[in-house]
Amino acid sequence: MSKGRYTASVGSIQRGKRIALMLRILLAIVMLIFALFPILWIISASFNPTGSLVGQPLIPQNPTLANYQRLFNDPVNPYPRWYVNSLFIATTVTVVATAITTLAAYAFSRFNFRSRRPLLQAILLIQVFPNFLNMVALFLILQQFGSYIPAIGLNTYGGLFLVYLGGTLGANTWLTKGYFDSIPRDLDEAATVDGASGWQVFWVVLLPLVRPILVVVALLTFIGTYSEFVLARVLLTDKMMYTLAVGLNQMVANQFAQSWGVFSAGALLAALPTIILFMFFQRYLVGGLTTGAVKG
Repeated sequence: MSKGRYTASVGSIQRGKRIALMLRILLAIVMLIFALFPILWIISASFNPTGSLVGQPLIPQNPTLANYQRLFNDPVNPYPRWYVNSLFIATTVTVVATAITTLAAYAFSRFNFRSRRPLLQAILLIQVFPNFLNMVALFLILQQFGSYIPAIGLNTYGGLFLVYLGGTLGANTWLTKGYFDSIPRDLDEAATVDGASGWQVFWVVLLPLVRPILVVVALLTFIGTYSEFVLARVLLTDKMMYTLAVGLNQMVANQFAQSWGVFSAGALLAALPTIILFMFFQRYLVGGLTTGAVKG
């Protein structure tokens, strides 16, 4: 190949790379605008004094905190109480679900016992059907339970906890088990040779190594429970026990246009816990999800 043809070939490759880079940058900008526009719109609506969607500009002309003041001073819609309810429910379910999931995944990964494989298959099969498909059955079951054990009946946090736990344990157990399977059993054997008991092997040796997947499981459980609407709307009937999703929906159910600004303010504040959690634990997410998918 002559020098001139070689130079032209190199130049063509470089131009192709530049064009590809420009296209990727353009695509990234378009996707960024697509993702940020709803957020900017709802931020604008929260500071819009008219509280309406009609003719709302992206940047409000006379921004005000009136919607936020109305949100916290509304005697009919106790937003602060809903906020506390959601945080309490999501935190409790997350802690209990993560603890049970970790123990179950450890048992399925490290112990060989009878019916181990059928149990894993049953857990996976049950997860094919989401909880909201069983709403009628869950409603009737909790109604019957409430006749004997009022603490886990309808319109109780105990009953809601049980429903949420049943919906999160299966998938999380499979995900955590895959992460346990990726840890060599040589560590267990070495700890056992050194005199460690089964609990010490789990608590001292394995638990620190599975921390990334525990963070992923806890974060996914918290977000799913914190933002869940359908089951909470069906199982909770007392306004003072509503979660944020149910409360905000009821706030705008009958007067959507008039309450859009207040709804936007409440939605922005409701997003803060998940944003904070992502900021603190984002370094665990990629490693926890990818490593847990290697073996299963």
